[in-house]
This record gives sequence, C-alpha cells and structure tokens, in this order.
Amino acid sequence: MEYLGYFAAILIGVSLGLIGSGGSILTVPVLVYLMVVNPVNATAYSLFIVGLTSLIGSIFYYKKGLINFPAAIVFSIPALIAVFLTRYFILPAIPNELFNFGDFIVTKRIFIMLLFAILMFGAAISMIKKNSFDEEIHEQKFNFPVIFIEGAFVGILTGLVGAGGGFLIIPALVILAKIPMKTAVGTSLIIIAVKSLIGFLGDIGANTEMDWSILIGFSVFAILGIFIGSYLSKFVSSKKLKPAFGWFVLVMSLYIMVKEIAN
Repeated sequence: MEYLGYFAAILIGVSLGLIGSGGSILTVPVLVYLMVVNPVNATAYSLFIVGLTSLIGSIFYYKKGLINFPAAIVFSIPALIAVFLTRYFILPAIPNELFNFGDFIVTKRIFIMLLFAILMFGAAISMIKKNSFDEEIHEQKFNFPVIFIEGAFVGILTGLVGAGGGFLIIPALVILAKIPMKTAVGTSLIIIAVKSLIGFLGDIGANTEMDWSILIGFSVFAILGIFIGSYLSKFVSSKKLKPAFGWFVLVMSLYIMVKEIAN
C-alpha cells in the first residue's frame, strides 16, 4: 500500500502539472488510506506537500508572467494569519470526541475527514462545470473587506483540512480583483504555497509528530509528477482533462463520506 501511495503522489503531481490546480486535493486521502497516516498528521503533511508542489508549479506560471504579486500579497496576509493560528491553537484544541448521534460518535478523525470530503465535493463541482470567466484584462480593483474575509476563511479551511483551497481562491481573484483566469491560477498557486508552508510551521511550533521519511519521499514523487505533467501538458488539453478529473474527485469525496460514516 505504501508503494501505491508513492505512485499516487506521482499522479497528484502529474495532475497539478497538467491542469494547474486540483490535484493536491487528493493528498490527504492518499496519506490516510494508502500511507495509513493519522488524519490530523495527514493534514500537517499535506500542508508541506501542497505548499512545496504549489511553489514548484508557480515557477512555470512566473516564467510566463502569469502571477499578480500585489493581489497575492493582499489575499495572503489574512490567510497566513488564519492558517497559522488554526494549526497552532484551534486544531490541537479540538477534542477527540465532539458529539454523538445515538450510538454514532463523531470523533476528531471523522470530523476532519468529512469536512475534507465536503471540500473535495466543492472542488470537484468547480472543475466539472464550465467557468464563465473571461481572459480580458480589466482595471485592477481590490475589494479589500471582502478579500480580507475570503482570505481568512480560506486560511481557516486550509488549517483544518490541509488543502490549498484553490477552487475558492481563483474565483475570488477573478471576481474581487478583476484578474484574468490564467493569471488567477498562477497567483493562486503562490498564495497556496506560502500559506500552506506557514501553516506547516504552526504544526512545527505545536510539536506535531512528523515522519520525515514519508513526508520527504511523498514530496519528491509529487514534484517528479509535476515535471511529467508539465511536459504532457504540451500534448493534452487541460480544458478537456479538468472535468474528467473533477468527476474522479467527486466520486472520491462520496467514497470518503460513506467510508467514514459506515465505520
């Protein structure tokens, strides 16, 4: 199963290289179900892996001039604060048993995995449906209050489940900062990279137990997958691939819901 997990890490990297986002949403399920990592630790590992792979992925967009750094800074500040505080204070404070419905006890593990499955479901829907965003360059205008709230919300969500939240960040950049779609994807990658790695520092500060062999090994295979995916992107249309990948993520989200509730 561990070897299968490392193979899945390559596929996660390939998907990131091919479609620019979305692949990292599978990191936590792979760590939990294939690498047999505790969900709380898996969210910490995911922050490092997602942060590192997004940073590598953002390089390709930077070379094409598709990163808006002012927008990244405006969005990142509340997200950085929220994700660090969530990992350092909020997550450790969540009790192992939250509440129960009759004989069914909602544990910390079940809560995290169900929340993650809901996030996966939302990400899947955003990949399946055709976006109506255009590529026109508009006058950049920041809706600061809404961007602050959105950034803080994404930061808390990232802190809880260890996912990047690109499907929330990209629409926010397009709608609230008037950024073209391709630039929004590149900008979201740098935002995800920075806030995820800062969130991981919160785990280091909270003395979360780390298996560095799994963490580094998984990251290496995921980065290898990014380079493979970036090469394949020259021959494969990301617009056609993204909905198909979205359906796969949708099925995975439903599987996680059923599995965690059934157990």
